[in-house]
Formats: sequence, structure tokens, C-alpha cells
Amino acid sequence: MWQCLDYDELGSTNDKALELAEKATGGKYAVTAARQTNGRGRRGRSWIGMDGNLFLSLAFPFPAEKSAALVLMSSLALLEAVKQLTPSAAVVLKWPNDVLLNGAKISGILLEKGADGYMVVGIGVNVRAAPAGSVIYPVTSLAAAGIETDRQAFKEIYLRQFDGLMDFYAKEGMAALVSEWLRHAAGVGKKISVRLPKTIKEGIFSGLDEEGRLILQTVTGAEIISAGDVFFKDDESE
Repeated sequence: MWQCLDYDELGSTNDKALELAEKATGGKYAVTAARQTNGRGRRGRSWIGMDGNLFLSLAFPFPAEKSAALVLMSSLALLEAVKQLTPSAAVVLKWPNDVLLNGAKISGILLEKGADGYMVVGIGVNVRAAPAGSVIYPVTSLAAAGIETDRQAFKEIYLRQFDGLMDFYAKEGMAALVSEWLRHAAGVGKKISVRLPKTIKEGIFSGLDEEGRLILQTVTGAEIISAGDVFFKDDESE
């Protein structure tokens, strides 16, 4: 059972969740805020918070060494939540943790290690509006796609999907979770480029390994990539 805490405004829901983890005794916390003024994303990027969007951070006991499973579950739960609202929605997964709706990002996900065996999963979802001027990927919102909901209703749907995937992972293991994630992934078997800190690699997206890392088939053989920004060959922003 999640202990849900909602605030009018926070700098970062992840920061509040990390603070709760320091004092926790085994419980699960779901932190939301109507406004977030200092959100952050992967690789030090900022996350622009707009009114009406979902800013959610989950804090719960989970082994840090298995955090790759959380990356897959967090994005897959979001896809399933969108599908529950609109089964026909054109929503797909993009490695490592992006969710695309009509080819554009609707979310940001950030994992952080908390105190005393806790992990924190931060999820930002463009429910009502998307920020303009993205320089990396095109962005959109649920509302722009005609999917009507609000941040609290969507949070409840998301939590149910996340709990279901946690149970699935506990019973079936990582291999089954990887297989389920790949079932909804964009670009499998197609040519992609992966932007790394110092280089860009190109090849065929062959799948994921047992730790959720990307397998890129290049002219020199298969390469395993732990982190990077993936671009499909038709991405205008590449």
C-alpha cells in the first residue's frame, strides 16, 4: 500500500522522496506536487514543470543492484497506463526509459538511490501541456493527443500498473520483464544511432541483454551499451 503525499509546491518531488527514505521504516511513499520548480531529468538535464502535469516520485525498498528492472518497469507502467485510458493510442517505448506518444516524448523518468535500501523513481508526465522548444526530442502531452485525464487520476492508474509489474517481475524474473518491454519497443531490428558522451555509434537495435542494456549490432560486431540517447533514422532532431 502506497502512502500518498501531495503538496501544493515542491522544488523536486525526488528530493522530498529522498528525504522520506532517510526516515522510513519499510513503507512505500508516492510523492506528488501541483507545481514543481526545480525538477531534474537524466544526465543532469532540467525537467520543465507545467501546471496540470504529473510530478510523481516513488520511494520504496528495492535492491540498487537490480535498478535496471526499475527502469523497464517505470516506462512500461506508463505505457500501460496510457493504453488503459486509450487502447488505440500510438504509444511505444524508447530505450532506455522514454515513452513516445504519436512519435513524441510525454515523460521523463529518473532513478536515484536513497538511504537504507530505498530507491526513488521520479516520473514526470505531460498530462496537460508540453514545454516548447525541445532541442533533443519532440515533445507532446496526453491532452494534445486527445487523452483526457488529470494528474491525480493518472497517478492512480499509473500506481496500479506499476504494482502489477512489480508482482510480474517478482514472479517471472528479469528475462520475462525484458521480453515484455521489447514487445512494445520502437526501433527493434532497425538502424539507430546512439549518442554517447564522446561519440555517436550506429548500428541495428538488436534487443536488450539480461540486464536491460541495449545490444547494438555494428559492422564490427555486437556492442553492449549501458546508457545513451537513442535516435531513429527518421528523427528530425538527430
